[in-house]
Amino acid sequence: MAFELDPVREIVERVAASSGLEVVDVEMRGGGKGRMLRIVIDRPAGAGEPHAGVTHEDCANVSREVSTILDVEDVIPGGSYVLEVSSPGLDRKLSRPVEFQRFVGSLVKLTTRNEVAGNRHFLGRLTRFEGNRLALELGNDRKQSRTAANTPQIVEIELSNVEKANLVPEI
Repeated sequence: MAFELDPVREIVERVAASSGLEVVDVEMRGGGKGRMLRIVIDRPAGAGEPHAGVTHEDCANVSREVSTILDVEDVIPGGSYVLEVSSPGLDRKLSRPVEFQRFVGSLVKLTTRNEVAGNRHFLGRLTRFEGNRLALELGNDRKQSRTAANTPQIVEIELSNVEKANLVPEI
């Protein structure tokens, strides 16, 4: 019988929501005694605030509550596992439309499934996200990042063509 992650995700989302947090990702990695349930949480942005972040205390509280519920409800078959609860980090993965919308204006490193404008790898500023289509203003360090008129090159990419996308920390 295959392990279903949906009941676990529902529990995690309930616990996170009760603390004003959102679930970014839930995944089970490994097998046998080396299994790890990895949960990534974040605090939704407030008005005019692109990213509020989570604290160590937020992660510890969610870990404690989720662990207790999972043990009582016994929704993870197969014995022991390690539970890890963390923030998305500075170079957080972007995958859901709400994440792309939230981080408009941010620097993004992106790989596409199929070529766009002759490339699959991009580094640029996310300038727009509408209707599952994003626009990147390519960075100055890329060849051909500017047009002949010396204006920044903008590429438009369908979300369904995005293989991997991460924020690039600007410190």
